[in-house]
Amino acid sequence: MSQDAPVIAVGPKPDSDFDAAITAGGGVPGPLSRASGLVWTDSRSPLPQLPAGVRWVQLPFAGIEGFLGSGALARHPEVVFTSAAGAYSATVAEQALALLLAGVRGLWRREGSWDPASAAARTGRLGGSTVAVVGAGGIGRDLIPALRALGVKVVAVNRSGRPVDDAVVVPADRIDEVWPSVDHVVVAAPSTPETRALVNAEVLAQLQPHSWIVNVARGSLIDTDALVAALRAGTIGGVGLDVTDPEPLPDGHPLWSIPNAIITPHVANPPQHLRPALLERVEVNVRRVANGMEPLAVIDRDRGY
Repeated sequence: MSQDAPVIAVGPKPDSDFDAAITAGGGVPGPLSRASGLVWTDSRSPLPQLPAGVRWVQLPFAGIEGFLGSGALARHPEVVFTSAAGAYSATVAEQALALLLAGVRGLWRREGSWDPASAAARTGRLGGSTVAVVGAGGIGRDLIPALRALGVKVVAVNRSGRPVDDAVVVPADRIDEVWPSVDHVVVAAPSTPETRALVNAEVLAQLQPHSWIVNVARGSLIDTDALVAALRAGTIGGVGLDVTDPEPLPDGHPLWSIPNAIITPHVANPPQHLRPALLERVEVNVRRVANGMEPLAVIDRDRGY
């Protein structure tokens, strides 16, 4: 991009807050017809055909499977697309920790009477356990220090095998070594064809009877039918889900009736926190683009994130 102040459009609707973020980053809000960049604020609306002058597009979420599936990225191979990966990681990491603690500490149980002995017998401890964080991106990097502060040993699974602070790293191609060696699992990996049903019946059979699984990534990473079967059989300790497959999880689905399935309706990053984080990411990325730097979270089309 030019070192002159870039013209950045906002869509699908005008938004003065995003205009202010663009201005704060050193850009100039303007129409798409004159823009060199586009900030797209609605994941449910399809991207328009982009004018030839557009060289960069900021997407609103970390998960981009909808944009990939629609062919929007493929139609514009010359355009740099960035996701919001990492922008929301702190709030999602908090949700993951809350779900994991609620499960291990037995907070999902309703005793119905004051029975300290029974409640104490059913209460586990997260400290001293080993937790696999599958997907050591932004969410993992925010979650790992919190787990370590509680005395947890962390096994981080990432694609590259690159070191991760305060964790033992296992590359994704050796993930089969991880399942039988950990107490609990947090799923925070991108949704790609390779990660679909990553946690399946075979994996569930290798976990411990006390193991809790937390999913704050995408529902498709867990085989729901296999999960229901494992919960009913007592193969694992329980599950904490902020995402499900299908989603929304329909009324009457078996997961709703399983006591040790804690379900939150995809609110790890609620709107009141999402918007400020996205505005901050837009300002940062506009500033980087305006200064000839690569923006944050450039999407790798081949990897799908």
